[in-house]
Amino acid sequence: MARALYIHWPFCLAKCPYCDFNSHVRERVEQDIWREALLADLRHEAELAGGERLESIFFGGGTPSLMPLATVEALLNEAEKLWGFAPGIEITLEANPSSVEAGKFRDLALAGVNRTSLGLQSLDDGALRFLGRLHGVEEGLNALQTALKVFERVSFDLIYALPGQTPTQWREQLETALGFGTSHLSLYQLTIEPGTRFETMVRKGDFTPLDDDAAADLFALTRELTAAAGLPAYEISNHARSGEESRHNLTYWRYQDYAGIGPGAHGRRGGCATVRHRKPENWLAAIAEAGHGIAEQRALPLNEQTSEALLMGLRLAEGIDLAALSARFGIDGLIDRDRLAFYQTQGLVRQEGDRVTVTDAGMPLLDALLGELVPAELVAA
Repeated sequence: MARALYIHWPFCLAKCPYCDFNSHVRERVEQDIWREALLADLRHEAELAGGERLESIFFGGGTPSLMPLATVEALLNEAEKLWGFAPGIEITLEANPSSVEAGKFRDLALAGVNRTSLGLQSLDDGALRFLGRLHGVEEGLNALQTALKVFERVSFDLIYALPGQTPTQWREQLETALGFGTSHLSLYQLTIEPGTRFETMVRKGDFTPLDDDAAADLFALTRELTAAAGLPAYEISNHARSGEESRHNLTYWRYQDYAGIGPGAHGRRGGCATVRHRKPENWLAAIAEAGHGIAEQRALPLNEQTSEALLMGLRLAEGIDLAALSARFGIDGLIDRDRLAFYQTQGLVRQEGDRVTVTDAGMPLLDALLGELVPAELVAA
């Protein structure tokens, strides 16, 4: 059963123009009601996905650093009662790097949070304005310094491949970021997601995204600099010192069970997929009516589970073990052997025994490679 727990807090102070996550801006949030609703959703999930001690908890959003401390404490205390905590449990909370939220870091650490992921997004004030962020570089770096003093483990996010960004500009910013000494970095290429304000702006001609070749050059530079600094990529966009990888996210990428509560949260338990209601008001109404926020719950056919495991696992530097997955799901022919052989000759994938990995050269083409390597009958399941 679930060894990882995801808790979604859907509220933000503003909606960033690149964001397609389930985040919402509300003038007022009834905090007592929300705390009790999250606890109810948590208890319902524990009844179905209990039995093993939790190895990780992740507060995501939205902006979970806007959660009242009392809510964080209540959820952690209840999760420990319901599941129990494994020794050395990783408890991560995503945070915006504002001075107000940084002021809560010490109390969050005392409540049990031992890892934070800061949404710095850029070390350039002009880029932060373009990205719709509410903080500036100075405020962000002050929050980072506070986090480094308070939490056992600190990660932060940066977005690159912005319109017009040059290799020199990105090299300077990334070298500065690596100099802060965090053990983990999440480095994302800007993508124009459907339904976002950026998609509308691109369609109207307000700006032109960086072209694919230039973005690929920045990706290669990212791999080079992070590896040299001792934070190699362990997933397509995530970099860490050995042993400092996000244990929670590895649960997803290794296709292990996890419980997800809160608006829009997804979960996987025993071959069953769960999805909570996305809109906060609908989720609250479901809690009041049914005692949980589940909008959809369905058993996944084995070929769909296999497809998901392949699509997630090939994101990782460690890749996938074909024999282990075949034994787990009872399905042979997980990879198109002819296409695998072809892309090996191109230097885009590698096979050593039963293990298949995507190379550094292949990672920028990951989506296309997945479409080629994973048989259509699995993907279409």
